[in-house]
Amino acid sequence: MNRKQLGILLVLGAVIGALGFFVSRRNAASYQSSGEGGAGKKLLPGFPINDVTRIDIRQGTNELTLARQDEQWTVRQRYGYPANFQEIGDLLRKMWELKIVQTEQIGPSQFARLELTEPDKGTNSGTLVEFKEKSDKTLQAVLLGKQHTRKSGNASPFGASDAWPDGRYVLVLNGPKDVAVVSDALSEVDTKPDRWLNKDFFKVEKLKTISVTHTNATNSWKLTREAENGVLTLADAKPGEQLDAGKSSPAGNALSYPSFTDVVSPQAKPEETGMDNPVLAKIETFDGFSYTVKIGTKTNDDNYYVNTSVSADLPKERTPGKDEKPEDKEKLDKEFKEKISKLDEKLKQEKTFEKWTYLVSKWTVDPLLKERKDLLVEKKEEPKKEDNKDEKAPQTGAAPELKPAPVPPLPGAEPKKEEKPPEKKPDGGQ
Repeated sequence: MNRKQLGILLVLGAVIGALGFFVSRRNAASYQSSGEGGAGKKLLPGFPINDVTRIDIRQGTNELTLARQDEQWTVRQRYGYPANFQEIGDLLRKMWELKIVQTEQIGPSQFARLELTEPDKGTNSGTLVEFKEKSDKTLQAVLLGKQHTRKSGNASPFGASDAWPDGRYVLVLNGPKDVAVVSDALSEVDTKPDRWLNKDFFKVEKLKTISVTHTNATNSWKLTREAENGVLTLADAKPGEQLDAGKSSPAGNALSYPSFTDVVSPQAKPEETGMDNPVLAKIETFDGFSYTVKIGTKTNDDNYYVNTSVSADLPKERTPGKDEKPEDKEKLDKEFKEKISKLDEKLKQEKTFEKWTYLVSKWTVDPLLKERKDLLVEKKEEPKKEDNKDEKAPQTGAAPELKPAPVPPLPGAEPKKEEKPPEKKPDGGQ
C-alpha cells in the first residue's frame, strides 16, 4: 500500500466516524422529546398526593378499587376490609416522585407493541391506574405498559433469558402524549385484592393452656403448663399415655405468629365454610387473654376457613410485693399501667377480627388439627412368636437347637485290643 492509498483510507475513516457520531446524536435527540416530557423531569408534575381518596386499577377484565373511608383505606373487592396503608402510601409517594428516564415519540398505532392500549380498547392492553378525589373526579390517569428490560450480559446456564426489568413504558393519559420510560418496573401494581389487604392478625402470647375439641371426642386433647417457660403436660392423661415433647411443641407455639391469605364474604353460609361443625380450639394466656378459634373445612388451595373471638380479664390495680420499698412503688406502678395500656390496646385491635372469616394456610392450623394419638409417644409392639418350628427363633436368648450326642462308653470298659499273631521262634531253640 502506497502513501496515497493510506491517505484515502484515513479520510474515509474520518468521514465514517463523523457520520456515525451524527447518526447517534440524531437518534438520541429523536429518543427524547422536548418540553415537559423530557428526561429528568417528573412524570406527574404537581401530583396532588394529599387529595387522592380513591385508586382504581384495571387490567384486562379485572378491576380493583382502593378507597379511603373515615381515614382508613379499604379494599372494595374484599367487602370493605382494611387495606395495607403502607403499600398504598408507598405507591402514592412513588408516583409523586417518579421521574422520566427517556421518552419515545411514537404514534397510537404503535401503542399495542408496548402494551399501552387501554383495557377496553383492544388487545395487548396495559394496566390503567386512576387517582381520584372525594367526588370521584379523576386527578391523574396513568397507563402502565410493557416492562423495559436490560440484558445482564451473563447468559443463563439453564437457557433462560438474561434480560431483567429495569423500568416500564408509561403513558400519561391527561398529559403529554409521548411515551415515557421510568426506572421503576412498578410490578406491585396489580388487581389481585388479597395483594392489598392489611395482613395484621391476632397473636397468641405467653400460652398457658390450649384445648382442642374435635368432632370425634376421642381425638380431643388439652395441654397446660405451670409457668410461662414451663413444659407442656397432657391434662387428664390416661394410663399408658405419655406426651411426646417433640410432637406437642408445635401445638404450644400455635398461633404465635399467624397470618391469613384472604378474607371470606360476610354472606358466606356456615355450611359452606364448615363453621356449622368446626374443630374448636380454646387458648388461655398468662396475660389473661382467652381465645376461641373455630376451624372449618379445607379449600382446594390447602387453606382452612378460620374464625376467632377474644376476651381478656385484665387487672385494674397492681398488688404490691411483700417487701416492696416505697421508693420502688412509683416506678412499678408506672410500669404496670403501661403494660395494662398495651394489653388493652391489643384487645381492642384483636376484637376487630371477630366479625370476619379468614382463609388461613394449612401449615398455620396444622398443629391444632392433631388428634390425641398424634401427640403421644408411640408404643413399641412386642415381637410375635413364630409358630413354625422348623425356623430358628431370631430372639436373643432363644433355646439352641438340640442335636443327639454320641453315647459314651460304659464305665470300666476298655476298648478291645487288636490280637496279633504269635511270634515264630527260631529253629533249634529250647
